[in-house]
Amino acid sequence: MSGSDLELAPVCILAGGLGTRLGGDVQNVPKPLLPVAGEPFLMHQLRLLAAAGAHRVVLCVGYLGEQIENTLGSEQLGIRIDYSHDGPELEGTLGAIRRAAPLLGERFLTLYGDTYLRIDYRAFDDSWRSSALPAAMAVLRNQGRWEASNAVFAGGLVTKYDKRGRSPDMEWIDYGLGGLTTETLDLVSPKCRELADLQHVLADSGMLYGFEAVNRFYEIGTRTAMRETDEFLRGER
Repeated sequence: MSGSDLELAPVCILAGGLGTRLGGDVQNVPKPLLPVAGEPFLMHQLRLLAAAGAHRVVLCVGYLGEQIENTLGSEQLGIRIDYSHDGPELEGTLGAIRRAAPLLGERFLTLYGDTYLRIDYRAFDDSWRSSALPAAMAVLRNQGRWEASNAVFAGGLVTKYDKRGRSPDMEWIDYGLGGLTTETLDLVSPKCRELADLQHVLADSGMLYGFEAVNRFYEIGTRTAMRETDEFLRGER
């Protein structure tokens, strides 16, 4: 069976953040449900995933998570949606993935709930599978254009990734789409709370497959970014 004959791996969407940079916009509405180009932002993400053949999504929710579940329900656009709710204490992105792991299976994609990524999800998944590596990251040649570059990509591997200790040889940036096998979750201490810290270890260990993205990313983390994303999506119609 070829990679393209296999279903797209389940997608873990990290949608539990507080969205503090958006101020009052998220007082009563969780960031992933903020209206962008006329509909909740998550619907734009789900439409991209549906077009790529996604069948299963697990939404890791926290702040106002019940509102997300009540709005989207258990199915959208042919995609089954399960929910993993944060515990009483903040666990970070990696903690959220650990909590959701029983719903995800042995191999899954990771996606932040505030990013709109024009990438071939199927090609990403297939090429990662073919690499036989336990983790993957999509990267964009950034050279400081949008945010600070944080990765080195060479020979099909992300050989260095660090969101805190950046160096001059970092010309690439984490695009926001990743892949993990459950075995990688045991490579760091249970006290490690952020996905980026696990990916740093994976890169240093030669275990992080790299996939080149070619289109700029859009996101809704700030009001300026949300306006840009809204304008782009309205122009796509």
